[in-house]
Amino acid sequence: MNLESESPGVKTTPVVPGTVGVLIPVKAFDAAKERLAETLGRDARAELARRMATIVVAAAHPLPVAVACDDDGVAEWARSLGAEVVRVDGPGLNRAVETGVAALGEAGFDRVVVAHADLPRARRLDHCAATGGITLVPDRHLDGTPVLVVPPDAGFRFAYGPASYAAHVAEAERLGRTGVAWRSLHDPDLAWDVDDPADLEGADLEGTGLADTVQSAG
Repeated sequence: MNLESESPGVKTTPVVPGTVGVLIPVKAFDAAKERLAETLGRDARAELARRMATIVVAAAHPLPVAVACDDDGVAEWARSLGAEVVRVDGPGLNRAVETGVAALGEAGFDRVVVAHADLPRARRLDHCAATGGITLVPDRHLDGTPVLVVPPDAGFRFAYGPASYAAHVAEAERLGRTGVAWRSLHDPDLAWDVDDPADLEGADLEGTGLADTVQSAG
């Protein structure tokens, strides 16, 4: 798989159709997790974001991984882990996901696992794509959608942001009326994303290298 190119065009090399790929949209590390500013300084937030994203890349194994980003530092980090890079023209989660899913579809993947980069308890992602069609994995508050599986050609309209899970359920139901199967998958590890200081509690940081990052900044 070769997805890397400069935005807006994405040059791809065909791969064997009928495969599943993982897309991880990653924000510039030094601009990530601003809602943790009261708890962690900028350098600590950047390190936390990088380490969490590394955990999610590892959880994607053995599936191929592409990182959608608009930042050179993130692109370099992704390549160092063996991930492909999809360059996005400007910031924004929906923009990154739309661009990345389209690129993977053009490369021949028939399903894409879209996983957020802030899942410290992620251990695996392949089970999310165990069935066909669309899979929605809600966060523990039933508000966000930290993992989503979608066929690139389904015409799914991404709506990341507040109450994205409800919006994505509505979208899955819309496509369901056209014959696209969908399900919700509740996974307690993938449901634990990190946005606010309270999310750091119970995030199972021990053994991940994240605990030392948080404690040294405290």
